[in-house]
Amino acid sequence: MSETPPLRVLVAGLGNMGLSHALAYEAIDGFEIAGLVNRSPKALPEALAGHVIRPDFDEALRELAPDVVSICTYSDAHAEQAIAAMEAGAHVFVEKPLATSVADAERVVAAAKANGRKLVVGYILRHHPSWMRLIAEARALGGPYVFRMNLNQQSVGPTWQTHKALMQTTPPIVDCGVHYVDVMCQITDAKPVEVRGMGLRLSDEIAPDMYNYGHLQVIFADGSVGWYEAAWGPMISEAAFFVKDVMSPNGAVSIVMDEGAKSDDIDTHTRTARIRIHRAAAADGRFAQPDEMLQMAGEPGHQELCEREQRFVLEAIRTDADLSRHMEDAVQSLRICLAADESVRSGRPVHL
Repeated sequence: MSETPPLRVLVAGLGNMGLSHALAYEAIDGFEIAGLVNRSPKALPEALAGHVIRPDFDEALRELAPDVVSICTYSDAHAEQAIAAMEAGAHVFVEKPLATSVADAERVVAAAKANGRKLVVGYILRHHPSWMRLIAEARALGGPYVFRMNLNQQSVGPTWQTHKALMQTTPPIVDCGVHYVDVMCQITDAKPVEVRGMGLRLSDEIAPDMYNYGHLQVIFADGSVGWYEAAWGPMISEAAFFVKDVMSPNGAVSIVMDEGAKSDDIDTHTRTARIRIHRAAAADGRFAQPDEMLQMAGEPGHQELCEREQRFVLEAIRTDADLSRHMEDAVQSLRICLAADESVRSGRPVHL
């Protein structure tokens, strides 16, 4: 019996995430890189040195006929490239956010269903064992919940250049927010009903209609409430840049970061260090149990997480997994974050 041939992957976009995913495909036996696409020349790490970079996505898709297309380009290209890939017969991995509008996100999901293709969206925290534990512990407490989350990044030099490029299409509370709103939605299964947002432009280096500080609030049908804050730039404070906290009537679950962690370190964005579990039950004026500290030793780093994510893609294709809920969740988290952006710009809450 012959071995299953590897899936041939076309990787589009070779920024931080695109390169990391390309390295993951190179490392995983079930994949083979068919081609790399980037609009401009790019220095490749040694592991990818044998591959040629093509400048044109449509031409590469047509000529290489890949089994999988990995879309890691800027957000405004995601929907059209994903649809083109699936109509050409390829499965798709697409970095978050899925699209820059809910209508486009729904078009991508519809294309996946119409063409019988797998669509996986790059919610990397879903593959992180510590975040999976955080979600499980929070659900065990029972709701309604208060979600308090942020990821502010004090960026300068190349990182600030990357952030400015991202902000040509997408504000931080959408680009980063979909991750953490997705975590909220995994903890409470309740529907979001109202979103509020506020934002401020803190730099003359970005467009007049863009903002690099944003804050959203979301209210769920079960009474749960949450906020998420995101900011990018050289003026951003390093104090309290990483808050990941869930409270309920029965206690709280929190991520406790190590002192000295830097906000623009890509591993900091997923690393948890320790999870603190607090239970509210009390007797005789004292808490019945001391807080529990879970030491999250041996955590996967950023590159290992990318490999876990791509192994999920491989498994979904090989086993014909039902990704309906995965796709619905991707649209839902995007809907909430885009509603927050609408609220920032209109000054009014958005009812979903």
